[in-house]
Amino acid sequence: MAARRRRNAGPSAAGTPGEGAVLPADLELQDLYGAFAAHGLDDEDLDDAAVLVPPVRLPAEPELAALAKAVPMFDWALRLARWAAPHRAVDEFGDLTAPDRLPAARLLGLAPEEGEAEEEAVVEAMRAWSLACDLDLVEIGTTAAGEHVAVPGPDLEPAEEGDPETVLELWLTAAGIVRELAVEADSQELEREDDGDAEAEEDEEGLGEVEDARDEAAELLDEALQVLYETTAFAEPGTETVPLGVLAALLVVPEGEEPSDELLGDITDVMVALDPMLADLSELGLLDYRPIDPELFDEEEGEETAAVGADGEPAELDEEESARFGLVRLTPLGQYGIRQWLLEDGYDAPLVGDLAQGDAAELLRGVSEAANVLPEEELKVWLDGREPVAAARELLAAARGDDAYAPMRRMLCHSALTLIGAPAEPAVREVLDDPELGGGAAAWLVALGAADVPAPDRATALWTVVDAFAAQLLDTGGDPEQLRELVAELPVTEEPADYLGELWRVDHPYTADVLEAVGEMHPDRAVAKEARKAAFKARSKG
Repeated sequence: MAARRRRNAGPSAAGTPGEGAVLPADLELQDLYGAFAAHGLDDEDLDDAAVLVPPVRLPAEPELAALAKAVPMFDWALRLARWAAPHRAVDEFGDLTAPDRLPAARLLGLAPEEGEAEEEAVVEAMRAWSLACDLDLVEIGTTAAGEHVAVPGPDLEPAEEGDPETVLELWLTAAGIVRELAVEADSQELEREDDGDAEAEEDEEGLGEVEDARDEAAELLDEALQVLYETTAFAEPGTETVPLGVLAALLVVPEGEEPSDELLGDITDVMVALDPMLADLSELGLLDYRPIDPELFDEEEGEETAAVGADGEPAELDEEESARFGLVRLTPLGQYGIRQWLLEDGYDAPLVGDLAQGDAAELLRGVSEAANVLPEEELKVWLDGREPVAAARELLAAARGDDAYAPMRRMLCHSALTLIGAPAEPAVREVLDDPELGGGAAAWLVALGAADVPAPDRATALWTVVDAFAAQLLDTGGDPEQLRELVAELPVTEEPADYLGELWRVDHPYTADVLEAVGEMHPDRAVAKEARKAAFKARSKG
């Protein structure tokens, strides 16, 4: 799949994914993952930056294989391949002969057992036979007498038995074929619209236009599928469906802009272009898709504008009316397929829980260092089924250290303890005297509502302030807006020189970095000046 260049951005990712009307795909990648700034990338580098793909949850392969076998077109291909045994006559192109076409449609339940059948039923049966041939579920050969015959291929039996590896490999191949055919069909439509002169196809310029149309359609489809992939990764269960108009807007509207009349026209064009391609993909189970209601194009102009209120603003549409403009949802099979395509193209496309397979040290290290990760999801997977106190002790032990990622590990440990809740209290109380963990432990217990929590000494409290701020520096990737909020919340007293005079003496690897951030971003000029002086002293003492 082509690397998608995100053109649309929404508000900050400070809120919880799934809240409000903002789709996850609205958000900038650095908002989602805090990765670009952390790796020193600026806006000019974004086109060349690695695409960060969010982790997704997938069913186990046997369940995915069962879903694939339940897709009608795939099931029909299997049934026709078995029907070919021990062999069946075909024409020189490998297609079913005329006498076998209606029986094939009847075998699939597309035509009645008696009487005539609709032409569409035979066409569908022929399409299923073509897919069986493309997947080598049937193999075409020639007898000694020169007759063309089809015989079942070697993958048919394991596919019928539901072997996950075989079924998913066949289904993925089928999905790729349908994806290519969808692009071809759309590019041919663009060709007909853009060039009414049939003779132009004969010259070099005409061929170039066809190729450009094909590339444009492929890029559009890839971008749309990746938006759906990201949306599904962040959506709450049951909220994965996206209106086609919203999907098109995410692909068209530039960052920070409101749709102009021209952009609204572009959105409509993208919707119309995507509609048949998404419908084709839905046949292989990648998508649940409700296409654009064709009657919308036949309605009178006055009816079309009925969605605009008296004030000129778009009128509210009820759910059913809105659905007429198209609805799309990526299925688990679709997630699987897109992820495989991304992996084949060299992208890192992790699964939720990939980082939660080892001990606490591996968990915290992996989540701290990963650019595309959903920390809370990894923590939840790791905690699932573990005894709370033992898990809390293991996490606290793994959080110690003075390496570059240690502040992040302690922040993640704090988050994990919060997920455990009150059962973690005994383990947390055990580290109240620990110089690295004690300050955070006391704060966690107070937030829990625990009684008799001793206040940490001054040195521990100051060290914890630096450590917590350092974790945020790492977590935000240096995002200025988020850092300004953090800096403004620092407990600087009315005498900033006194407080910052204590802070620069804190023996922490990130002391100078924290003070420099305060000096650069604190809204109070006096505080900022003292912070810069303190940062210089912290650097000098080293």
